[in-house]
Amino acid sequence: MDLSTDYMGLKLKHPIVASSSPLSDSLEGIKLLEDSGASAVVMYSLFEEQIRRDNEAFDFLLQSGTESFAESLNYFPHLDTEPKGPEQYLNLVRKAVEATDIPIIASLNGVTNEGWIDYAKQIQQAGASALELNVYFIPTDLEMTPVAVEQCYFDILKAVKSAVSIPVAIKLSPFFSATGNMAKRLDEEGVDALILFNRFYQPDINLETLTIDPHTELSTPAEIRLPLLWIAVLYGQIKASLAASRGVHSSTEIIKYLMVGADVVMVASILMKNGPQYLQVLLNETEQWLSARGYHSINEVRGMMSRQRIKNPGALERVNYIKVLESFENPFASGIAGTGNLKSYR
Repeated sequence: MDLSTDYMGLKLKHPIVASSSPLSDSLEGIKLLEDSGASAVVMYSLFEEQIRRDNEAFDFLLQSGTESFAESLNYFPHLDTEPKGPEQYLNLVRKAVEATDIPIIASLNGVTNEGWIDYAKQIQQAGASALELNVYFIPTDLEMTPVAVEQCYFDILKAVKSAVSIPVAIKLSPFFSATGNMAKRLDEEGVDALILFNRFYQPDINLETLTIDPHTELSTPAEIRLPLLWIAVLYGQIKASLAASRGVHSSTEIIKYLMVGADVVMVASILMKNGPQYLQVLLNETEQWLSARGYHSINEVRGMMSRQRIKNPGALERVNYIKVLESFENPFASGIAGTGNLKSYR
């Protein structure tokens, strides 16, 4: 069975990549991910706040903002150690590259050009195979236009791409007004991969203490629906690699992502729940599913359920919306005519 894949020019032995998480915040953790079968490892994110703090530029919402970022300090249960700063991060990149035989992908998380360019260069010098840009902020300024929000992504991509020669990926938000057009324009600007999608961690309110509660939960398989749709739409339409992120808890999600056109599938939550060794379970089950159906390569299934290749593309769009609504049955409508009809739910 040929499970090999190409991800933004990186030759991987299979499509399952360990995504950014606390599992990759130490050399021991990274080596364990490799030993467990990861084809590549995305390191935990280095935050712009940490870069700014390290440079003593200014304090950028260290207490009120960092918890809203993906892979932030409160993404998973509290760690006993303090978050690593830029120098520790670069040292870990060097050590991981020397100690492993798989691609090590660094991750920068921020919203401005400041601090990114210099550290992107240093990350490349440290030996990282690629760089993931985790761009996310909440545009709470009501005067900020959608064009201005989008321009932040283009400015950062342009700045980083001009500073490094290693592949650069962007982890996209699912909340653009025109996701397809945004992906197309980033592709035209030279992004090497798009990761769909960033999983944001909106705060809650603690009613006892009347404070903002940044507590979050691990992903669920239901979360694959949105990235599944957009990977299916983008497959074959852009040159950049497509990475699926969110909701992977079994080989079922991995196979679905491959079928709509993903080049790689990133996993984190299920590894935090079951341990890095669960990577081998995911890999074995994926291979068994393909073999049982007579496939010899993942290239045979990749994109087979994409918008470009299915007989009825409308099934991915509004027609599907109507069918989903009609598929529900009212549990309180026993004996009432019209059960299961769309009109029953209005």
